[in-house]
Amino acid sequence: MPHESQEPRLPSARGPVSAAVTEYLRGAGPLPRPEEVASATAYGDDLQLALYLCYELHYRGFEGVAPDHEWDPDLLRTRAALEQRFLSALRADTAVHERAADALAEILVEPVDGTGVTHYLHKEGELWQVREYAAQRSLYHLKEADPHAWVLPRLWGRAKAGMAAVEFDEYGGGRPDRVHARLFADLMTDLGLDTTYGRYLDAASAEVLATVNLMSLFGLHRSLRGALVGHFAAVEITSSPGSRRLAEAMRRTGAGPAAEFFYDEHVEADAVHEQVVRHEVIGGLLAEEPQLEADVAFGIDATGHVEDRLAARLLTDWRAGRSSLRTPLASEMPHSS
Repeated sequence: MPHESQEPRLPSARGPVSAAVTEYLRGAGPLPRPEEVASATAYGDDLQLALYLCYELHYRGFEGVAPDHEWDPDLLRTRAALEQRFLSALRADTAVHERAADALAEILVEPVDGTGVTHYLHKEGELWQVREYAAQRSLYHLKEADPHAWVLPRLWGRAKAGMAAVEFDEYGGGRPDRVHARLFADLMTDLGLDTTYGRYLDAASAEVLATVNLMSLFGLHRSLRGALVGHFAAVEITSSPGSRRLAEAMRRTGAGPAAEFFYDEHVEADAVHEQVVRHEVIGGLLAEEPQLEADVAFGIDATGHVEDRLAARLLTDWRAGRSSLRTPLASEMPHSS
């Protein structure tokens, strides 16, 4: 994977809040005023990009930004205000189940006539839409499993052992060529996309930023460890059937062997992971800390909420024949004959 250790460049701002955060990271201006944060739309481009910038300091950071900004007290106060806007919206907009079992039950059954993004790409998606989907998802998949790893020090017993076992698989089982982030970079190469970490941040929609920010929000707060476990469960349970459809979409559109392999790998691996997450991670966590059940359910439900918003954005744009990206991709694929 090219540029594995390279720090990404700071993206272009999308409003006054993200502009202020960007300039502060450059050492060229003050942080946003509280009233600017308070007036920003919770799921909008400006707030979601500002939050993403704050969170990325805990991953790779940015080119030209001092590493010490990760724990800058003033920036952390701004991040807390952004998080409160996002978390309050999630709690207000998400139909939270009280019991984890009830939340799980809704995602364990595949609808007979599914209408989501993976169903669309499987049945009628075109290669340009497959490429856009990969570019959007690269913001997570090029750091796949990293946000969930933050929960490990906050678990013990069965939950820790089960979570570590699944994460070990996500990181390639000790083989660098099988690390899932590496496999996704290979998929991107098949699709003629730039595999540089963070390359498509400027082009990505607010809806996809929210899906990545949700993981970081849950992962960086010990108080939300139950929600992160719920998020992880939702991802693993829905991954196998969705990956099966995406693998077929890759074959049908001629995306390439590495693109097919990435999703084929997830069909098998995540079917196993589902059982471990349900019985060992969630079961172990709630056996030790039953008071976290509502948080686990919230994590599952909030994941569905942000994924539904992303699906609505992608499908609305694609059915109208327009790009879902802020900056459309070049139409040609470099490896095409």
